[in-house]
Amino acid sequence: MATALVNTDFNFPNQTGVYHGKVRDVYSIGSDTLVMIATDRISAFDVILPKGIPYKGQVLNEIATYFLDSTADIVPNWKLATPDPMAAVGIRCEGFRVEMIIRGYLTGSAWREYQAGCRELCGVKLPEGMRENERFPEPIITPTTKADAGHDENISREEIITQGIVSAEDYAIMEDYTRKLFARGTQMAAEKGLILVDTKYEFGKHDGKVYLIDEIHTPDSSRYFYADGYEERFEKGLPQRQLSKEFVRQWLIDHGFMGKEGQQVPEMTDEFIQSVSDRYIELYEQVTGQPFVKASESNLADRIAVNVLDCLQNINR
Repeated sequence: MATALVNTDFNFPNQTGVYHGKVRDVYSIGSDTLVMIATDRISAFDVILPKGIPYKGQVLNEIATYFLDSTADIVPNWKLATPDPMAAVGIRCEGFRVEMIIRGYLTGSAWREYQAGCRELCGVKLPEGMRENERFPEPIITPTTKADAGHDENISREEIITQGIVSAEDYAIMEDYTRKLFARGTQMAAEKGLILVDTKYEFGKHDGKVYLIDEIHTPDSSRYFYADGYEERFEKGLPQRQLSKEFVRQWLIDHGFMGKEGQQVPEMTDEFIQSVSDRYIELYEQVTGQPFVKASESNLADRIAVNVLDCLQNINR
């Protein structure tokens, strides 16, 4: 079993703070620069699972880099450089406390709510008579509040603006960017024989300007179906072949875990961990059309530290 990086404890020059997220560790350098390390941690139902997934961090970081570079003509983004397979360096933005989730198909948590009788999601009316994995007439935006801990909460556009979480002007910009990014992601996925089902985007502000921040179109933030066979499987009511983290959630559900109080995370065997790693690598190759090159797994932390330090020195010259 390959090595997984699940914790980091760097001390970079001029470091002013660190935030350990569910998957990423974000280091503040001075007042304007961030170093984002994509670890091999994996979370589901807002719970960090007890074991890491080898190469997951590299997959996430390199897919995010690929799509940030491919959408820079649509929206300015935070990334300045990718000095290491598991690290990115970029502009520090003041993040909005909202995640912009956009859905092209009725699946996942939205389907579970629909199945339970819900016909309105985040202020968006849902048509009657829809079936699991059915395409919406138009993609819908279902934002959530961004929680420091615990579960993110669904919220409507009107509530976001009324509560002053985001101004009406900034929200309109975020909404416009979200639809344009999803359209580009949909187009790029289709070229690779995939369907971009749903995804989330995060935005922040720097010097009065809205930026795209964090990851984009990765398996942790997005769900993909294989286009081949989609219609046939949908008509027969069969599960779709998909590339996303949903299979991990489904495995947990099948083993009696949904992140609820009192539930125990099932044992993650070496075989299961390897299968998850393989699925992440498969998704990388599918969505980028490029072979995945495994970076050296020896002395991961030392390698990242050296590469990031060199990048920061070049930026500050």
